[in-house]
Amino acid sequence: MSITLTAWRWLLTIACLTSTSIALAQELRDGQFSVVSNLKAGVGKVDITPTDVAGLTVIGHRREVTGVRDPLRAGVLLLDDGETKAAIVTLDTIGAWDDMVKAARERIEQETGTPAANIMVAASHNHSGPGYAEHPKWAADLIKKIGQAAKTAAAQMKPVSIGYGEDRIGFGINRRKVIDGRAVVRLNPDGPNDPRVKVLRFDDGQSLTPLAVVMHAVCHPCFFTWGDKGSLPYPKGYPKMSADFPGEAQSFVELIYGQKTSSLFLQGCAGDIRPNLPGFPYRCADEADIQWAGRDLGGAVVRALAHSVTREKLKERPTYYQIRVASSVIELPGKEQKVKAELQALKVGPFLFLTMPGEPMVEYGLRLEAAIADRATPIIVGYANGNIGYIATSAAYAEGGYEPNTSKLLPDAEEHILLELSRLTDRVVGDVFDSFSKHPKDQKKREAQERSPAK
Repeated sequence: MSITLTAWRWLLTIACLTSTSIALAQELRDGQFSVVSNLKAGVGKVDITPTDVAGLTVIGHRREVTGVRDPLRAGVLLLDDGETKAAIVTLDTIGAWDDMVKAARERIEQETGTPAANIMVAASHNHSGPGYAEHPKWAADLIKKIGQAAKTAAAQMKPVSIGYGEDRIGFGINRRKVIDGRAVVRLNPDGPNDPRVKVLRFDDGQSLTPLAVVMHAVCHPCFFTWGDKGSLPYPKGYPKMSADFPGEAQSFVELIYGQKTSSLFLQGCAGDIRPNLPGFPYRCADEADIQWAGRDLGGAVVRALAHSVTREKLKERPTYYQIRVASSVIELPGKEQKVKAELQALKVGPFLFLTMPGEPMVEYGLRLEAAIADRATPIIVGYANGNIGYIATSAAYAEGGYEPNTSKLLPDAEEHILLELSRLTDRVVGDVFDSFSKHPKDQKKREAQERSPAK
């Protein structure tokens, strides 16, 4: 009887395994997977290219353009964990100007109910687009279109899980070289750099095509600007408006997925990182250069996306994603006067976005990541929620050079920025606290911070 029972149990086990294998094979064949998550997401993208560009002067490296090579776009990614709403806005512009950030936040809050303080507005730092203050009609249209994108995103909210992956690009290079004790503009392959690409994919599980993609890389989008004025074919800079390599990469990723996903680009700490285009001291890119960079970044993103949806990686995904946001406006020591800067921490599950409102040198991202990598997956974003110009490291001031010389800040601004971002990290990660005090005043203070995580 025991032998028969054992045999019966084996038959049941084999049947169950066979059934599971068939179900798994069916799942893999269909390209679908289960999403168990409290998080909902929606995305919208819009074309923000000016309607008339002939004779328009783009900013960054100023020059007149005669047409459009590729469109400028804005993307809005809405997130909702069931209790807290947040949004990430990406723009193919040179900066996230204060007036623009304020207007965009107000419009998105109006359209979606997402609190303004929980919205990150980030620019790619594109050097081939219009200025916000210089072109008020375009600026007004931009805010309307951001509202449209937010409305589209809100209408398409779905339960999602998040996949993460990294890869590398090869076209960025440090542009500071210290010669005889002074820093000069020169391509420096031995200087600090961060060639990593960080990629988030938001999946509803209905196919292997993500609902939305967020890519993060570190390099000035100034392929099409003037440098070496003696090099052909564009000695005066590229004559058309463009979204530069971030736009090219976004289009590449969307093409790979049959235009059924929306890709968004976040710029890292690229203050001293630029495209590796040798010249005197560097040259304006041509079509071959921009395809190289766009497909290098796009290919890295696609590789990371593909790997992060394999069975092994799907098992690593969380099922619970809490959104926590904290921000502060601090006064930084400046050369002429104090400089106000908004810093923000946005945590979505294990992923932590930290923002700075200007052009941080690459060392900022490396230092911040080293300090918090054991607590969350860090994504350090520059050019977000304001535009105070260059944010040089304190060490750079001793060497001089373009970044510290043109910065509005004094060397000790670095200490203030890193300390405040550390404090904001503590608030949203929630794994540390200042004391064990049970005094009613201390408890009320902690409770107030929990109720109002964004300031």
